[in-house]
Amino acid sequence: MKRLISAMMAGLALGAVSPCAIAAETWLPVREISLEIRPGSPLDFSGMLPNRPIGVRAGSGADQRVIARQDGRLAFADSPGEPARLFCASLAWSPASGGFPDRAGADRYARQLALHGYNIARLTFLDASLMIGRARDFDFDPETLDRIHYLLAALKRNGIYWMIDGMTSWHGAYGGRDERWDPGGNLKLALHLDEAAFAHWKQITEKILTRVNPYTGIAPIHDEALALVILVNENSLEFESVVHDRPGKAPYEAMFAAPFNAWLARRYPSSQALAKAWGGLGWGEKLENGTIRLPTDRYVPSPRLRDLQAFFTEIETASAAKMSETLRGFGYKGLISTYNNWPTVQAALSRRGLDVVTMNTYHDWASGYAPGSKLLQQSSLGDAANSMRMAAAARWLGKPFVISEYDHLFWNRYRYEGGLVFPAYAALQGWDALCRHAHGPIALSYGEPYPHKRAMLPYAIALDPVARAGETLTALLYRRGDVSTSRLTIPFAVRGEADLGANMQAREPEQLTELALLGRIGLQEADRIGDQIAVTQPRDANRPEAIVEKLRASRMLPADNETKLAAGLFQSDTGEILLNRRDKQLRLTTPASEAVAFAAASLPASLKTLSVDGAQGDGLIAISSLDKPASLVKGSRFLLIFATDARNTGMIFRDREQKVIEDFGRLPVLIRKGHVDIRLARTARQWQLSPIGLDGSVKPPAVSGTGPVAFRLSNDLPSGPTTYFLLELKDGGS
Repeated sequence: MKRLISAMMAGLALGAVSPCAIAAETWLPVREISLEIRPGSPLDFSGMLPNRPIGVRAGSGADQRVIARQDGRLAFADSPGEPARLFCASLAWSPASGGFPDRAGADRYARQLALHGYNIARLTFLDASLMIGRARDFDFDPETLDRIHYLLAALKRNGIYWMIDGMTSWHGAYGGRDERWDPGGNLKLALHLDEAAFAHWKQITEKILTRVNPYTGIAPIHDEALALVILVNENSLEFESVVHDRPGKAPYEAMFAAPFNAWLARRYPSSQALAKAWGGLGWGEKLENGTIRLPTDRYVPSPRLRDLQAFFTEIETASAAKMSETLRGFGYKGLISTYNNWPTVQAALSRRGLDVVTMNTYHDWASGYAPGSKLLQQSSLGDAANSMRMAAAARWLGKPFVISEYDHLFWNRYRYEGGLVFPAYAALQGWDALCRHAHGPIALSYGEPYPHKRAMLPYAIALDPVARAGETLTALLYRRGDVSTSRLTIPFAVRGEADLGANMQAREPEQLTELALLGRIGLQEADRIGDQIAVTQPRDANRPEAIVEKLRASRMLPADNETKLAAGLFQSDTGEILLNRRDKQLRLTTPASEAVAFAAASLPASLKTLSVDGAQGDGLIAISSLDKPASLVKGSRFLLIFATDARNTGMIFRDREQKVIEDFGRLPVLIRKGHVDIRLARTARQWQLSPIGLDGSVKPPAVSGTGPVAFRLSNDLPSGPTTYFLLELKDGGS
């Protein structure tokens, strides 16, 4: 009965009564409409994180491209001594999210991205946008093309580099396709094997990248602003086969059969030799007449699947080389990547020859937008940041590494964790670019008249105060460099094809990827590792506890490092990050920022400067210095971020666990009411805490005092709920 009453109260709070609605909590409606950051406000990071001009020093001889250094870090060509951290804005617009803006909108949007601290943008699904409603192949919509060109120029003027997909849509630039954002057809698979499909990709890339942009006077492919081309988004053969899996359908396309048979014929001298390697052949199968069948179940390990993986690796490696050669033939001098997802052993082998390794990863993947869509409602701290660790294990050491997509998806109630987990560990790992996936990372206002802007949705962070708070923190922890890069590197030895097993889905073991919570990990050729402490082959011969013991004995982990694997306690070698898996708590302690993502039951938590004595509900609290230089000990102006959860008005679930959506609801957005009791290791003659609106406007002080800095921070405010606060100290001291 108590659970039923709680559910009914939640329904009333959200404007919808349902026995399966959200648990009993108070939800506060967001009052702001404008989301444009006010210049000069505490949320304007353009002064603290200025973007460098791109292409304005014509004739000076300075090269402003993004390059890969010899150590595998990205840098700007005219200042190679300093690694570049690229904070990425994902621009995956469609008609449902408003499409590409007009010129005035592009100018406003690009400027707002700079104010938020972004210095690179990823443009994806350009092919889909250009072909909306077009009946003929390659008949790009001229207005959309003009808007794309203008936006590229506006981004460049604001010092924002570009990362562009050569092809994203499964429908390419074929005319007469109704839905260009849904999987359909087999173009991504066929381009690996079929010359006509490859020629189609080539023509898309040529038409998008080599046409002169009238607003920059140069084709994008020759522009210094183009930092990276992803040849095709998510186009590895196994992943695409899974995407197209349907009940009753064979797991692998018939187009693979003849090339696979030809590949086997080069590997094995006879059917007898193949039968011996595989433990037998099926009825009617003969290597000599090309009748070897493809596997009938991708999830049942077999020698047949082991060879299919080797075949896929060879095809993918050759395909990436061929596409890269095509781009070079167009005159492209920048960086290239592809196969930007699927963290399997096989896919990793296909990526080892690329300029840059890119990876997409998600926590608690949501199945869609329709009623009945599901997620798991799991904590990323409860699984020790597994989505981050999967991505870390896909990196090749000595190559730049870019997260081209990640998210801790709405409507997961723990997504406040994502705003700390990813920027903190991306910085620790020394990753080069970080891109939280979305239609667009920001919106200029609530209430835009587009289907995907009428409520918060998965894969869309612009309207979500929790995700936006995380992006704000990312600008400081990751791009500003508040979190140190690890001094520790643990290679994962790779021999090559010998590492492939009978399991097509095999990836690096989770108990070994937990080492990413201590320091840098990544793949490395086994013969280059030497006497380093490493994860060796075969993987099942490694004990993570033994590796940690070796790191301690060698003093690569400090003597006071708190890591206890069996207890689910992981501390970085820098001492700045401490993850407690059992308590679902993550602490960050740096000179410029401190933060804790917490389950309320895990409190109190005491960091060096910040102490959290208690809280109403789970959440994230962070404090960052806004001074120059940034210092929590000596500074006087601080940004506090407090994130709980957010929902749409009228949101309804089918189950009490809130895993299955019935109705996403509508605006206004509601923020879950909460508070935290805070103490700082600071005193001041005077101090005051003022709420900051989502647009950066500073409201009248909510709390003030003298002497010790201690207060209850609540998001239930006369001006409406927010996730941002400004703390100011006058004549403060330690």
